[in-house]
Amino acid sequence: MNSQALGKYRWTICGLLFFATTVNYLDRQVLSLLAPDLSKEFGWSNTDYANITAVFQFVYAISMLFAGRVVDKIGTKQAFILAISIWSVGAIMHAYSIPMGSGIAQMLSSFGIAAVSVSVAGFMLSRAVLALGEAGNFPAAIKATAEYFPKRERSFATGIFNSGANIGAILAPLLVPWIAEKWGWQSAFIGIGAIGFIWMLAWWIYYDKPEEQKRLSAAELNYINETDASTGSATAGSATTTAATADSGKKVSWLALLGYKQTWAFVFGKFMTDGVWWFFLFWLPKYLSAQYGMQKTEITLPLAVLYSMTMIGSIGGGWFPTIFINRGHSPYDGRMKAMLVIALFPLVVLLAQPLGYLSYWVPVLLIGIGTSAHQAWSANLFTTVSDMFPKNSVASVVGIGGMAGGLGGVLVSKIGGWLFDYYGALGQIQTGYTIMFSGCALAYLIAWSVMKLLVPRYKEITDL
Repeated sequence: MNSQALGKYRWTICGLLFFATTVNYLDRQVLSLLAPDLSKEFGWSNTDYANITAVFQFVYAISMLFAGRVVDKIGTKQAFILAISIWSVGAIMHAYSIPMGSGIAQMLSSFGIAAVSVSVAGFMLSRAVLALGEAGNFPAAIKATAEYFPKRERSFATGIFNSGANIGAILAPLLVPWIAEKWGWQSAFIGIGAIGFIWMLAWWIYYDKPEEQKRLSAAELNYINETDASTGSATAGSATTTAATADSGKKVSWLALLGYKQTWAFVFGKFMTDGVWWFFLFWLPKYLSAQYGMQKTEITLPLAVLYSMTMIGSIGGGWFPTIFINRGHSPYDGRMKAMLVIALFPLVVLLAQPLGYLSYWVPVLLIGIGTSAHQAWSANLFTTVSDMFPKNSVASVVGIGGMAGGLGGVLVSKIGGWLFDYYGALGQIQTGYTIMFSGCALAYLIAWSVMKLLVPRYKEITDL
């Protein structure tokens, strides 16, 4: 059946997920871009900044666990609206962090509790609300992808919507420093945060479950649901529906999901690698400021170039496994082969500091290769869940893994803040970054090795 007769509405849904993820990363990156100036204005140490980012990651981690359950319980449409409402409010709250921080300080002082500084307290609260909402994005997006795409297309669709993270990361350095310089840092948080409410309207209009979607043709619905069990390739005439494409409606407990090695493989993959992405996302502006003296809009071009590279990795990484799948491998086995190759690319980050004396462009480009590889890795890692688990548990498993990734991010941020303050006091800040870059470079090979050990061969779960 040709694509015109089949229909393409599923790609409209993918486009909506792409824009949601773009907004998601726009909102979370505003603080990191303003961090060098805010650190000077409010006297933050690297540990103060690490504590602020760690609050985001910790709340995000815990919320991811429950976000998956909420998505599975109330459905993708309502869950996404709830999530983006909360995170847009949280993004705007950053502009009012100082008065909020004053209120927190007064409340704590009335109980005789010595709190952190007013500015740190206010930004911690804002980051917590932002994290609470943003935790819903990926569980809902992965569930929507499982609902609207056959297995063979899921990693490509995931790669496309996940590339919204890169677009957000590209647009943020182009917009945020300019807005802050022209209208003040508060305006940057308010303006960027308000975008989510525009997306919400489009989602309300265009998203429904596939079986309730009037814009979806019967042929396209059959294509989504009818999948060859052995290869994951969609066949128009097949009546075979695998467990991973079926939704029994049965609620599965966390304890039951933790009984599967497939869950632990995903959890470990997220724990080891999510912190790498967040480290680069939250600390690169401060790195360019600390090591190369770059300020305000000077960081715009390097960061825009770096995150443009990551978009290639996200989309290309989503497509890459199809080479192996088309040769007869199962979707999971094809993805694992692709992920092994992808895990080798971050090793170039080991050269960022040794060669950084040549130009700031050397670490920017090498880190760009590493972040590009991360997005390729992430597109495939997410999709391993929908390869192996039935639809009624996909968002919950993604939530469990997201919690692990968030806790990994907290650990990376805290270690980074301590290292940078320690070596910064010695006048050797570059040593701190060398240590962190080394860990980031090796994380993917370690993650892949443990995942392969836990799930050496593809095994679909059919008893949930």
